[in-house]
Amino acid sequence: MPLPPAPTKRAALLSSTAFEATASSISRTRRKAANTVPAVDAVIPETDATVVQPPVIPAEAPQARVPGGTAARALHSVPVAELPVSSAGESAPRPRRRKTAGRPKLFVLDTNVLLHDPMCLFRFEEHDIFLPMIVLEELDAHKKGMTEVARNARQTSRWLDALAGANGADIGTGLRLDSTGHRDAGGKLFFQTQTLAFSLPSGLPQGKADNQILGVVDALGKLHKDDKGNRTHANQARDVVLVSKDINMRVKARALGLATDDYQNDKTLADGDLLYSGSLALPADFWATHGQTVESWQQGVHTFYRISGPVVPNLLINQFVYFESPGEPSLYARVTEIRGKTAVFKTLKDYTHLKNAVWGVTTRNREQNFAMNLLLDPEIDFVTLTGTAGSGKTLMALASGLTQVLDDRRYTEIIVTRATVSVGEDIGFLPGTEEEKMGPWMGALDDNLEVLGKTDTGAGEWGRAATSELIRSRIKVKSMNFMRGRTFLNKYVIIDEAQNLTPKQMKTLITRAGPGTKIICMGNLAQIDTPYLTEGSSGLTFAVDKFKGWPHSGHITLARGERSRLADFASEVL
Repeated sequence: MPLPPAPTKRAALLSSTAFEATASSISRTRRKAANTVPAVDAVIPETDATVVQPPVIPAEAPQARVPGGTAARALHSVPVAELPVSSAGESAPRPRRRKTAGRPKLFVLDTNVLLHDPMCLFRFEEHDIFLPMIVLEELDAHKKGMTEVARNARQTSRWLDALAGANGADIGTGLRLDSTGHRDAGGKLFFQTQTLAFSLPSGLPQGKADNQILGVVDALGKLHKDDKGNRTHANQARDVVLVSKDINMRVKARALGLATDDYQNDKTLADGDLLYSGSLALPADFWATHGQTVESWQQGVHTFYRISGPVVPNLLINQFVYFESPGEPSLYARVTEIRGKTAVFKTLKDYTHLKNAVWGVTTRNREQNFAMNLLLDPEIDFVTLTGTAGSGKTLMALASGLTQVLDDRRYTEIIVTRATVSVGEDIGFLPGTEEEKMGPWMGALDDNLEVLGKTDTGAGEWGRAATSELIRSRIKVKSMNFMRGRTFLNKYVIIDEAQNLTPKQMKTLITRAGPGTKIICMGNLAQIDTPYLTEGSSGLTFAVDKFKGWPHSGHITLARGERSRLADFASEVL
């Protein structure tokens, strides 16, 4: 039997004659309705306030009437309205179909997530957050003190207070996370306002905070099981996931069959191998595919190439490119300009040659030459160097700094600092002034200054002693603990062992730069000594990822160690 036509008036029911019409007459009626009804009426109409009593419908009418399900979607030319039962004086709105595939999750946060990042409350996009009562108790226990953990506990409490005090906030129905201005957070925050019944294995102590949180997750999972019952927004069917930085707690949760995950928002990269390296090898057919459109010109000692082709979308500003192929001339250049589908390469100065030695130091490999070009470029304000142990990071940074401070007079002095994180157990308090306290941490600085002091072989013993005194007079060793509020003017700042810094500490140090200051961050991501920091969450990884592509910054990963064959072999096999 053919489908009946759409109603022509609001809230009108079909007559019995509409169900007896033939297929040809219905098709003519459709075409007529499409020509007479304005386009604005194609929207599904709302029901009128008047309730129309349904007439007596033949037995086959329920089969012919379109209920608004799959059959309703089949009518593409004329939309059919669903007519739910409405009460008197009210118009029944169109029922909105809820998407079950993308339903928001309910994340139960462990205390260590809040203590790690107070802003985590606003990092879960459209999903909701649940805080057990024991989490609030643990926050209260950690709020006293001057440590980073205590500071984060206090900041988390302030955010919770701001959310609870927002206009129209109701703890019973959930606190809107965007009420404090964080528009990216579209979910709600729920507190545990009642006792939840749960049962844990007898081997887990009931009084331990972690086990109580696991019990809450288990109870919420049963409460939010997918069924067809009527539920409020707080108790709708959805997935309940425990978020914790505690590996052992996540293992216990999985053993109990609970969904759990690590807090990933603090990680810049999921895999350290995805870190931007700062250099790109041009393909072997580069000149064959790009040679027809290359423009070149000379400016001083540098040659510039303007290219266009498939390699351009993969380039970033200040990224190094190189072309090495047997039997063909090599190309080593830096990307200085990207406009649309074209890029400009600028050839590099060769610091591997003795005539271009920097404070008596020549580079020994391709990546070191790239790094030296960045360190000596006055237009580059921020340089990051990563690499294995013995790759020459500190030596090149000091050599280029001494040249620009003492010879070129580009900067007034060198400031050296580093994270004071020990490899083993702490040896206790150190006596003396700030610089004397930092002395034991600056053994790498002294070793490299000793190497640089021996480069001038013609000065004699007295000359080398005078040079050493002059060098040390221009190098200041500072502690990171007293950097807040400082401004460095025309300084050459070296941040050593930067892999042990958190993103917050890295931001604090970089923002100390004033006019004419250059900052060099160095570190080895394979030697992180700070607890709870990984390659993905280190401040050095954070800086490399955020500054890539900025016209006044550059990064290079040093691939080869040049300290000794013993150090090289140990880095590979140990």
